[in-house]
Formats: sequence, C-alpha cells, structure tokens
Amino acid sequence: MHILFIEPDRLLARTYRQALELAGHTVHVAATAQAAVQAADEQRPDVVILELQLVGHSGIEFLYEFRSYDDWQAVPVVVLSLVPPGEFAGSRQLLAEQLGVHNYLYKPHTSLAKLQRTINQYTPVA
Repeated sequence: MHILFIEPDRLLARTYRQALELAGHTVHVAATAQAAVQAADEQRPDVVILELQLVGHSGIEFLYEFRSYDDWQAVPVVVLSLVPPGEFAGSRQLLAEQLGVHNYLYKPHTSLAKLQRTINQYTPVA
C-alpha cells in the first residue's frame, strides 16, 4: 500500500515512516501541504495520513485542494494530529462529509499499532 504521510515534525515523520515501511508499506513523507499535493500528483496514494497543523497552508486547506481533484476523491484520509478531537467537535461533520476524513486519531492517544490497524482498514482490493 502506498501511504502519503503529511507530518511537519521530521523526527516523528521518520519514526512513523520506518515503522510503516517495516510493515510492508511504501511511504512518502511530505512536511507541507504543497509538497503533499506534488507527491500525490507524482504517485496516487492509497491512503493519506494528515497532521492538521502544517506550516504555510493548514491541513484543512490541504484537504480542500486534495478533494478538488477527481482522481483523489475516493482516497481515504486519516487525520493523525496533535489537535484534540474536541476542538473539531463542531467541524467533525464537515471533516467527514465534505472533506472525506475517514478517521480522526489524536496523537497522544495513538500507538503505532493502532495507526497500523487503522491503515489496514483501507487496504485496496486487488
């Protein structure tokens, strides 16, 4: 499975990338929304893992742009963020229905194993 992992923290991105690659995934890491759009254009991801707090454009802005392309409409997006889910209580419907967020994981409460189980839910059918 090809994963686009959007994470501005280099150390955290490297840790997640190594763990996901050991699990057999191909992982492309992008630190910004702009780099993520370019990476998705080069190779369509099977799933996107997204931190909402990005430098420059926010994760929400990335989602609006990402979902504006027909080819990327069906790509599952999992938010893995330091933004507590309660801060998006009023926006969770927006995130799910309009921006196609399939799952919202709060980093402090998410182990690598939980992230892996979540990703496995979106394994493409061959």
